[in-house]
Amino acid sequence: MSAAPLKLFIADTAAMEALGARLAACISPGAVIFLHGQLGAGKTTLARGFLHALGHCGPVRSPTYTLVESYDVGPQRVYHFDLYRLGEPEELEYLGIRDYFDGVALSLVEWPGQGIGFLPEADLVLNIDYQDDGRDVHLHPKTEVGQAILAHFEQEIDQKKT
Repeated sequence: MSAAPLKLFIADTAAMEALGARLAACISPGAVIFLHGQLGAGKTTLARGFLHALGHCGPVRSPTYTLVESYDVGPQRVYHFDLYRLGEPEELEYLGIRDYFDGVALSLVEWPGQGIGFLPEADLVLNIDYQDDGRDVHLHPKTEVGQAILAHFEQEIDQKKT
């Protein structure tokens, strides 16, 4: 599936957290979201806004050293992966990676390129790029689920404008 991406300008940390919260409001169970961006671009900040919007009250840190953090928010399980320090994609097999992507839990994956060949297809891919003092974020739906998430997201934006 190749649909046109949505491009947004995110001015600051608060706006990046708000983007994560808006995405959480549109998410489907079992969705897989890939987060691409340089170090410090805002991937974990977006994940923080996402998790807090779902009801997580504690801190959200990048799972750089643990590779994955699990969150139970209400009836929903969310996995937050950071694969930056992964040596080889094959290491994901030792983590039992296939068990995480069960079609029910939500997954946010930072640095998904490190796990090529061992990760499922993303439903939605976010590319976060530095732009002056803010960030440009491109949201690319990759599946029908991703297309539905993006359509719901755009509908929410349109409703806020009116």
